[in-house]
Amino acid sequence: MKTAPIKSILALAVAAAAASSAQAVSFEQNGVTLDINGTVNGFYVNRDSKTTVEGVSQTTKTSGISNGLLPGWINFVATGKAGGYDVKAHISFAPGINDRSDIVGLPKGSGADGITQGVDNSPFSQIDTRNNYFSFGTPTMGTVKIGRDIGMFGQNVILSDMTLLGVGGTTNAAIPFNTTFGMIGHGYMYTGFQAQISYLSPKVSGFQAGAGLFQPKSFSGNSAKTPGLQAMATYDIPGALPGQLWTGLVHQKTDCQSSTTCATKPFTANGFELGGKVRFDAFEVLAYGFNGKGLGLSTVGAQFLGGADADGNKTKSNGYFVQGTYKLGDTKFGLNYGQNKDKDGAAGAGVSLKNQSYTLGVYHSLNKFITLVGEFNNEKQTNSANSNETKTNTISLGGILFF
Repeated sequence: MKTAPIKSILALAVAAAAASSAQAVSFEQNGVTLDINGTVNGFYVNRDSKTTVEGVSQTTKTSGISNGLLPGWINFVATGKAGGYDVKAHISFAPGINDRSDIVGLPKGSGADGITQGVDNSPFSQIDTRNNYFSFGTPTMGTVKIGRDIGMFGQNVILSDMTLLGVGGTTNAAIPFNTTFGMIGHGYMYTGFQAQISYLSPKVSGFQAGAGLFQPKSFSGNSAKTPGLQAMATYDIPGALPGQLWTGLVHQKTDCQSSTTCATKPFTANGFELGGKVRFDAFEVLAYGFNGKGLGLSTVGAQFLGGADADGNKTKSNGYFVQGTYKLGDTKFGLNYGQNKDKDGAAGAGVSLKNQSYTLGVYHSLNKFITLVGEFNNEKQTNSANSNETKTNTISLGGILFF
């Protein structure tokens, strides 16, 4: 047995953002190396939410012990070389800490009697298989990936969000789920883990590009017959201000094969993003923006949920996200702000929905495995059709371990 630098828990970047010195356990036999790495986290979350409807306000206060934006994660990564190709297989499982086990021996999905289905069982307490793919390639041809992995559109911004190591906001995730939302829906949309056949080019002079076919998304209760298309490009900035620029595209037709709304009134969903970050000594600054038509309700954060209304009118969405961090010794301080806005389509004709949020966070590396986290998050949701609004303050304290 030997140790080896950890691959990222989330598409090459999480571990580097958290604790770059963390180590994976590796086994090597018959030309195959099996790396096992993962992460575990938990937070105390205190949430104060004030909703105002037609001038009448109601305040709800909740608290709980939950996962943050990341669930738990265990990764099994096999790598080898054969026939001149670098070959890789990656399978992961992402459990949460809020599965039902408060009664000794009670199986998941059972009620208090251990047999019937319990009404208080969370549908979000399952073990999530996020990565399940294999890839092959060479340094000159690039890499082909087949299976389930993180999407391309929206990938770089979530990997750069400091709340990936913490909790961020919880407006759309009632306590206790197995993940919160971080800044998803407040500056960007969630990329998700998706079935795909994709290609990533070699990196040449700091430039790299990729594209792929993705599992068709569901519209109006029916699946589209045309696969989704996603593409991305990145450029590593050299010099005194190192950083990265990136852009991404997503495209999906709604050509459903039945007499549903999406078949009789089809539409095409498109999204575009542009982002970048630069570092100067201990400071890092990030700026990002996206625009979508038919892409879905970005204020919910999930792509293709509410892409259009019953008449096929597209939901127009856009958002932006900015973040600044400063590292002092083993402690990183950060502040970010994001806003998403949806108009027309599923939001309603002439109606605008808006989510805005900021997070103040402190992230202290206790050692090469553990990062202690404290965050304050403020969110505001508004609807232009009325005077209703929801304001939420969230304080979270806890930590995350990478191994």
